[in-house]
Order: sequence, then C-alpha cells, then structure tokens
Amino acid sequence: MSDEILINVTPQETRVAVMQQGVVQELHVERGSHMGMVGNVYVGRVKRVLPGMQSAFIDIGLERSAFLHVADIWENRYNGDTKPIEKMLHDGQNLLVQVIKDSIGSKGARLSTQISIAGRLLVYLPQESHIGVSQRIESEAERELLRGKLQQLLPGGHGGYIIRTMAEAASDKDFSADIEYLDKLWSRLQEQAKISPAPSLIYQDLDISLRVLRDFVNEDTTRILVDSRETYLRMASFAQDYASGAMQRLGHYTGERPLFDLYGVEEEIEHALSSRVNLKSGGYLIIDQTEALTTVDVNTGGFVGGRNFDDTIFKTNLEATHVIARQLRLRNLGGIIICDFIDMDSPEHRNAVLEEFRKALARDRTRITVNGFSALGLVEMTRKRTRESLAHVLCESCPTCQGRGEVKTAQTVCYEILREIVREARQFNAREYRILASQKVIDLFLDDESQSLAQLSDFIGKPVSLQVESQYSQEQYDVILM
Repeated sequence: MSDEILINVTPQETRVAVMQQGVVQELHVERGSHMGMVGNVYVGRVKRVLPGMQSAFIDIGLERSAFLHVADIWENRYNGDTKPIEKMLHDGQNLLVQVIKDSIGSKGARLSTQISIAGRLLVYLPQESHIGVSQRIESEAERELLRGKLQQLLPGGHGGYIIRTMAEAASDKDFSADIEYLDKLWSRLQEQAKISPAPSLIYQDLDISLRVLRDFVNEDTTRILVDSRETYLRMASFAQDYASGAMQRLGHYTGERPLFDLYGVEEEIEHALSSRVNLKSGGYLIIDQTEALTTVDVNTGGFVGGRNFDDTIFKTNLEATHVIARQLRLRNLGGIIICDFIDMDSPEHRNAVLEEFRKALARDRTRITVNGFSALGLVEMTRKRTRESLAHVLCESCPTCQGRGEVKTAQTVCYEILREIVREARQFNAREYRILASQKVIDLFLDDESQSLAQLSDFIGKPVSLQVESQYSQEQYDVILM
C-alpha cells in the first residue's frame, strides 16, 4: 500500500497527517506551547516517597510533579528482586529519569529510571545487555538473522538494543551509523547529567517533523510533503545524515491552496472531533470518550442489507471493525476501550468479526490488547496511552455544560431561582428581588411560569423584577437584593 505523509507547519504548531490510498489514517499535532515530553530525560529530585502506594513524586521542573512507580525502577526489574520503594529512594535524592507517558488531564507525567534512546533502526538501552527484536517482525528466522547481524557489529560492553521494524531491509552500514549516532547521544547525555542541577532537562526527543523521518517513514512511504521551507531544509539535513532513504521522497509543497485543504485533511479533523461516524453502508458509530474509558457503539442506522437481518448485522459489524481501528488512530484514543458491536447470534459471525477487527488493528503503531466477546457481547480492549487524545489537544470542556454534554432546561433553572428567592427572603428583608438570567429563562418567567412568579411574589410579600443578561448561559443566574 502506498503511504503519503503531509506536514503542515505554522509558527504555533506542526500537524502531521499519514495518508494511505488517499485516506487519512493518523493525525499528530504538536504545539510549541505544549511539546510532548515522552522520551525526554531529566535529572529529577525526589519530592515525596509514598510507601503505601509504592510510588514517588519527582520534581522535574514542571508545574505538576511527575510520578514514578516501583515497577518502573530499573534496578528492581534488572535484579528480579523487588525491593520496596522506601528502601531505594528518599526525599531530596537526585535521580536520572525518563518520561514514558505525558501528563494527561489532572495526572502528572509518568517516569521510568530505565533510559531508552530511539534511533531510526534501533532503540538503545544503555543499562541492559540483551538484544530484542520488534514484535512486528513475526518470522523467527528473520528475527534471528537480524539479531546475529547486529551482534557482529557491536563492540564489547555495548549495552542493550531493540531492533525496530524498519530495520528489516537495513545494511550493515545502516546499522553501524545508527549505533554510532546512539553511542554519541548517550555519551553527551551522561556528561550533561554530571554537571546539571536538579531539576533539569538534559535530553529532549526530536520534534515531530524529524520524528516523522525517524519513526513514520517505511518502505510503503512514497512521498513526504512539507509546506514550510525552513522545516523542509531541517528535515533534508537530518535525512542526509540519518535517513538517506527518505531523501528522494521528501518534497517542499509550494502550491497556493493550503496542503491540508488540498488533501481533505481539515475536513477529517472536524469529523474526528464528532461523536458520530457514518459508515458507507448507512450504519454509524457513536464514540464517547470519558476520562475512565472510551465506548464505541455500532448501529445499523438506515442499512437494511441483503437477504436477511443477520446478514445485515454481520456486514455492518465487519465494516465497523475497519472504521473503529482507523478512528482509534485518528483520535489517538487510549486506555480502556469498550466496543459494542450489534448482537450476533452466530458464533461463526462473532469469530469472523473478531478476526477482522484484529487484522484492522494490526497496523497500529501503538500497543493494543484485544479480548474476545464478553458474556454481554462487548469487545474489551486496551490501547497504550502515551499522549493526549486529539480531542484533548484541540478542545476543552464546554463552559456552559462543564463537559457533561447537557444543560439544565430553562424550566429547571426557573424552579431553582424560585427556591433561591424563598431562601433569601427567609434570611433578609429586602425591598425587592431582581432576577438576572438568560433570555430563554426570562422569557419563560414572562410566559409559562408567570403564574409561579406571581404566586412567589405574593408568598414573600415583595416585588420580583426581571432582567436579561445576554452574556449568561442558560444555567447561569443571580438574585439581587434591592
């Protein structure tokens, strides 16, 4: 399959769209004001050890302290003998740590003391000694071949490596160049760690435009288009040194029409922020993202299908598997995900849908675990969450509904105001009570609830006046004592 990578650059943000057969498969947004931290290495200071949680808060110089769990302390994993965290760390201790998960919502960044540095073909693990191979390289013969090739090129006391998927067709020269690059990077990082006070950032991962060349480009990539000349020159320089195979595929887009408009990416971004996703068959998905988990509901909609209802359901679910897999990548949804496919009576249909779903998820760069259908007919899965979802990057909670997705009706607000006035009247002897509220609430007081307002005024023995506040949302109001 032919892939294209489009890069739109402005002074404020860089956006990357990965296309396959002209359809957007992945979206990545990186803003200068909020760069992703995954891969960054810090000299941190232990702020507080929590024996009860077997965790510690580490100050790495950010507004919110980062979080280190005992399972992410390299010494424990290396020795195979888990010590309690209070015997390894103490308050005020300096520590070399790496971010493995960005801060998400109210949670601080998650840390590890195991350092890993990514190159184009290899991931260097300086504290380890073994050579691992990406799970995406499934052939055992190919895995052993790559492991043996790398072993021959490594000097003594080399540390550990993970061979990445894109190393399948790499030459000895490519491997040697990557080893040399990573070795220099680790040496500089160690030197910086010795002279830097805590907290300090001592190594920052590449920005998104250069990570595209390192992580995204593969043998299927036919073209990389970037609409910024400055970024194009930086990428060309990086490609010449570290990704020569990408050089001839890299291009500078100079057209008058915006790059993302030309390829329909802007429209896809809008669709990726909607809860409803239409299927070509006439069915649709409803995707509901919460802090705890994400639910995906599959519906037949207007699809009446072929010969019978079971056939309709089966075809809708099969189509939904590919759309769900794509939406997870587009929206970068992570954590626990529950997929509610339309109920199928046939075990053969359920197995076929699950198999198709696993195939559709196979091209995801992020680690995914899929369980079979539960007793309730739900497919439970997890997708590793390392950064904010697209919606969390581009959107914020609605100030009117506070993220609930609903607002109180005007009638409900009217009754709240009436109760508030009764409370105020019992405490204060005001001359008059004035209601400040939205147009819709005031209109209801003047119409359907005018009798309720008159009864209240008669009950408290004081006049009640109304005033429209155009800036108020439907739930906002004030009761002024005159």
